[in-house]
Amino acid sequence: MSACASAGANPQSGAESAQRAEPVFAPVYEGIETRLLDDTLVNFRVAMRGARDADDVTNYADCAAAQYTLIRGYGFARHLRTNVSERSGLWEADAVYTVSADLPKGTLTIDADVAAANCAANGIPTV
Repeated sequence: MSACASAGANPQSGAESAQRAEPVFAPVYEGIETRLLDDTLVNFRVAMRGARDADDVTNYADCAAAQYTLIRGYGFARHLRTNVSERSGLWEADAVYTVSADLPKGTLTIDADVAAANCAANGIPTV
């Protein structure tokens, strides 16, 4: 019976221990490079450190695209492609988007007003 008592005396469960082992997300945003490829076709190159995975650097590129879309007076962007790489902790994304006043066809569309507000709320910088 004492074995049961000592096993139950550990206040940390396995799930709690796993949560504590997870590193704190502390991104360092290294910058955004914007290149206009055509009137409504834009390339963004972003870099960051402290990303958890490719999604973090892709989100950074989406935020750059959202704010740029608003600056140009458009309301929407459509994601065309993103290439992500990581070397020695530096994550980079090379992404291309189209910008437009109307909701474009396709599934990878961004409502620039909504996305820019989400980026600000999450502390992700924009252009």
